[in-house]
Amino acid sequence: MNISPARRAAFEILRRVEEEESYSSVLLATTLGDLSPKDRGLCHELVLGTLRRRLWLDRSLEHYAARKAGSLDLPVLLALRLGLYQLRFLTRIPPSAAVNESVNLVRAARLKSAVSFVNAVLRRATRQPDFDPAASLTDKVEKLGVQSSHPPWLIERWIAQFGEAEAAALAHANNQPGGSAFRLTAQAVAQGYSVTRLLNELRSTGESVAPSDIAAGGWRCLGEGDDANDDGGISTTSALRKLQQDGLIYFQDAASQLVAQLAAAGKPDRVLDVCAAPGSKSTLIAALAPQAKIISGDLYEHRVRTMRELAHLQQASINPIVHDATRALPFAEKSFDRVLVDAPCSGTGTLRHNPEIRWRLQPKDIDELADRQKLILSEAAMTVQPGGVLLYSTCSVEVDENEAVARAFLDAHPHFEPQALDISSDLLTADRLYVRTWPHRQQTDGFFVAAFRRLPEQV
Repeated sequence: MNISPARRAAFEILRRVEEEESYSSVLLATTLGDLSPKDRGLCHELVLGTLRRRLWLDRSLEHYAARKAGSLDLPVLLALRLGLYQLRFLTRIPPSAAVNESVNLVRAARLKSAVSFVNAVLRRATRQPDFDPAASLTDKVEKLGVQSSHPPWLIERWIAQFGEAEAAALAHANNQPGGSAFRLTAQAVAQGYSVTRLLNELRSTGESVAPSDIAAGGWRCLGEGDDANDDGGISTTSALRKLQQDGLIYFQDAASQLVAQLAAAGKPDRVLDVCAAPGSKSTLIAALAPQAKIISGDLYEHRVRTMRELAHLQQASINPIVHDATRALPFAEKSFDRVLVDAPCSGTGTLRHNPEIRWRLQPKDIDELADRQKLILSEAAMTVQPGGVLLYSTCSVEVDENEAVARAFLDAHPHFEPQALDISSDLLTADRLYVRTWPHRQQTDGFFVAAFRRLPEQV
């Protein structure tokens, strides 16, 4: 039974995403060690592409199969999605390979009764290559939802917040590869590992990189087909992977790097990163402000362990602890120069790298998250010293989790005022109070940052 390692791995990852609610980025980062670079790259493309295009694929399959996608056994549906994704979006895959290997995936899943069905559906797709499941739709929300493979409620929400053109640009950008971004670590800085040496080593292997447009000291890969996320799940060259394994570079979206740079501005002495796991921002703050004492907290012990391991690899000086950010924090009041609240959020700014989020998220989740964000922000504010700065960030594009939370905080905390951020005007909101990045504008994750300064105490 001929099934390529890449397709077998992609099928298994997609199954776990559905059945176990695992995250594709984590599985791609941790389960592909035995694959060749070529197979690893194809697996990344298949997994992320299939998840990004899921609604479009399902609507097309319903046409070819004459039955609802939800009525199919999961292994059958996954094999069909993989096959159709290759037929429609991967021009270098021979149609016969896409069809035959999907058939073999079903056979390997011991669903012999579905073998002829899968073969027939995909053969029909090869005979009707121009079918567009959105072509006959007239409702603008449903049409854009199918075209861009986003739930209609999310499209409707974005149109209400940003307008039709912006919502469409955002939705379509979410289906494009995110690209890899990275930065040097504290270890690289301490060892004097220069940018010149980095560039020379990469050029010798044929890797092409360019400086980040928004994160000072950050870099972006210029190769095709790279995907990266804040936890380091990447598909890129062996040279870059070796530098990562040696603790000299770390893969981190440029917008995430920017948040840490804003937190490190002014070289603070004491920094609290309230919701710090997996440690991406804390370890960058440590590289930028090596003199600072950095406390990095998270709710779960296993996530704090991850921070410790990351800090050890990068030789970044942070102090990870377990705490519940929704309750009174275990620190003296007014004891930190800078406090970062990178709050738990819907993650709608990261749908390029985490496409399954769009299928799991529900409207009520955003309201519940906003309530939690307000609570965490209020508790964190207690620890900011007079004249100190509290930064609030999310990787969400939702106004309810961003501007609305910032306004509610200022209304409830008159001893804080908005703090202007020294940053390019292109990244500021229209009122120039907050920072926003967008997948369709900056080709980064969608991040929001607000800064609040605690007013000096009156004598």
